[in-house]
Amino acid sequence: MLHKWSLAALMVAAELVLMIGMAAAFDDSKYPDWSGQWRRPSGVGTQWDQTKPPGLAQQAPLIPEYQARLEASIADQARGGQGDDARVSCITAGMPRIMTGTRPFELVVLPAVTYVYGEGNMPRRIYTDGRRFPTNEEPTYMGYSIGKWIDEDGDGRYDVLEVETRNFKGPRTYENSGMLLHADNESVIKERFFLDKDNADLLRIEITSIDHALTRPWTVRKTFRRERNILWAEYDCAESNNHVVVGKEYYFLSGDGYLMPTRKDQPPPDPRYFTTAK
Repeated sequence: MLHKWSLAALMVAAELVLMIGMAAAFDDSKYPDWSGQWRRPSGVGTQWDQTKPPGLAQQAPLIPEYQARLEASIADQARGGQGDDARVSCITAGMPRIMTGTRPFELVVLPAVTYVYGEGNMPRRIYTDGRRFPTNEEPTYMGYSIGKWIDEDGDGRYDVLEVETRNFKGPRTYENSGMLLHADNESVIKERFFLDKDNADLLRIEITSIDHALTRPWTVRKTFRRERNILWAEYDCAESNNHVVVGKEYYFLSGDGYLMPTRKDQPPPDPRYFTTAK
């Protein structure tokens, strides 16, 4: 037992030495100050392109098949359904939708990785240690992100983080209209993070989607404002979520605990595996 504890203590000590060494080697004066909490500007919703209304008004360069899917999704939502937006069942938003900033997020810059932490989302890791994309990594909704720091103005301080993300699984959407990325999940998402040159409390993110559901690469530019008086809230999508998915149908849980239809003439769930009262 003493031997096991000694090994554990040695491992902890080694990890502490490594962390101290990394901290000493990390010259934060070379990196931009992205501290604080980042929020969408006042009046900006959760649409993908912040400058346009959601849905068809986004004018996304979709191929005909996915344009038709978007139109069908919006029509289903108008009838009370959810269309192609699976987010109501608490499936993670994934990339690139997580960068909408539905809830506040923070950026933690370290030498080898930059973290994107958001309320209610899994942390996103952007690796900046020079690695290549893995060939056997399990696909995820977030994908695998590799970044590169750039000193654009040559003052010896990084001011831009360029990121490329691949290796996805789906389904993934851009926004709650149900605008889908392609089912083959071969998306490539490219980003540029930088502070506004005239206002360091504004974060700009240029996001380019390269996806087989699009006729061409689609670039949007998002803006987030820094909040220095930080207040973080706990958010769990599953808590008090009244949306219930049974098979391919979306229902709503009433206040008294019974399933309700979400659209006119919606069939009830199939009770074949239950004994019904006579």
